[in-house]
Amino acid sequence: MFESVLVPLDGSKVGEAALPVIERLVARCAPGVKVNITLLGVITLLRHWVVVGEASAPVSYTEDELKLIRTRVNDYLLKAGESLKKRGVEIQTMVSSGNAADEILKAADEVKADLIAMSTHGRSGWRRLAFGSITDKVLHGSNIPVLMVRAPEGTVNE
Repeated sequence: MFESVLVPLDGSKVGEAALPVIERLVARCAPGVKVNITLLGVITLLRHWVVVGEASAPVSYTEDELKLIRTRVNDYLLKAGESLKKRGVEIQTMVSSGNAADEILKAADEVKADLIAMSTHGRSGWRRLAFGSITDKVLHGSNIPVLMVRAPEGTVNE
């Protein structure tokens, strides 16, 4: 059975589709089996654009701005994990920054996860080529099982 599960979340309803599945999985564990869930948020944009008139330029976030973003992401992760916590599941949160797929794989190693459970947008064909697939990169780069949960039809990416 899985004892350490990494669940990457991106702040969207689509991204949260894996949470109910993990909740059911944990509920079906043998009595006394302790499952640790790590919720991961990855900050992928480390700069923003400043526009003045017709000119624009990329500007890196300041340390204070990054600290605020990290705090907001962590608060979101804690809120997203409330239903699991109510079931007595131990929840940890992690916030990292960089390439999402790379950070997910790195976090899985750090927490010694034996399962990565993540949602997929279900893109295929040209849309997948155009937007890339973090889930696909994690699936092919992971040395542990990856549970992919397709978001329900009509789920709005918020």
